[in-house]
Amino acid sequence: MAVQDQKLIIRMEGLNKLWALKSRLEIPLANVRGVTADPGVIKEPKGIRAPGAHLPGVITAGTFYSEGERIFWDVRDASKAVVIELRDDRYARLVIQVDDPRATIDLIEAALPPDTDR
Repeated sequence: MAVQDQKLIIRMEGLNKLWALKSRLEIPLANVRGVTADPGVIKEPKGIRAPGAHLPGVITAGTFYSEGERIFWDVRDASKAVVIELRDDRYARLVIQVDDPRATIDLIEAALPPDTDR
């Protein structure tokens, strides 16, 4: 995950590209409402998979529709999951596994433009 040109760049690696049917997401930082570490998110209902993969306890990757929202998942290890809340974007949320959740949250929060609506 990186921040570049006022965008959050998320790259899927290895077989996750295949399961998620994506290799990269680019999200304008202005669309990011917030980011949190949430290992418990993996227990939430995923909704309808379209397209993607969900093998409980193994991987959740791809696009899922739940309660009228489009959510992108790329998680194998729930203890390393971060949830990125979005607005005015294709996805309502991104649930992504990262190496260091705290460092990722700090990176994103430091890059966010000032906004009183967060």
